[in-house]
Amino acid sequence: MKRFLFYVIGLFILTAGVTLTIKSDIGAGAWDALNVGLSNTFGLTVGSWVIIVGIILIIINAFLMKAWPDFLALITIVVTGAFIDFWLITVFENWQIQDVFVAYAVFVAGVILIALGISIYLQAKFAVIPIDGLMLAIHSKTGLSIRTSKTVGELLALLAAVLFSGPIGVGTIIITFGIGPLVQFFYPTFEKMNA
Repeated sequence: MKRFLFYVIGLFILTAGVTLTIKSDIGAGAWDALNVGLSNTFGLTVGSWVIIVGIILIIINAFLMKAWPDFLALITIVVTGAFIDFWLITVFENWQIQDVFVAYAVFVAGVILIALGISIYLQAKFAVIPIDGLMLAIHSKTGLSIRTSKTVGELLALLAAVLFSGPIGVGTIIITFGIGPLVQFFYPTFEKMNA
């Protein structure tokens, strides 16, 4: 039950943070910019693209780890996609930020929530989001730190987001290089709570 709570609460917080960074219009995280760009280019909701891109990543991660695809990760991406659509469509659909200071405050809150959400849901030791599966695969294969592995994954997504004209801005750069260190900062606290 404790693991389940870490899992659901973590994903709920994470997706709230993702939505705030998208709505701030400062620049979404690379993976989120990719999903928004795909949504704007091909249709479907952002949450739907979270699921589609997630399935592709599950296959890539399996190849990198020379293992069977993590089919349980499908649950994680469906929940994540549903939560993102919940926040974007149900809660914040008509919310427009006019003030630049408010936009930056919303962005900073979003970044903190993303790092908190990742740090919390990883404690469940359940199926990770395929994006974080990629981070862990890079970490496992290269011996790079979690922080550096996360940054490598973000840079790959950034290149793809550019191709599909995702909402890239200064915020994207901040998230690309800032989320890894923030996760590394928050993770030990929640690891102790879960011990």
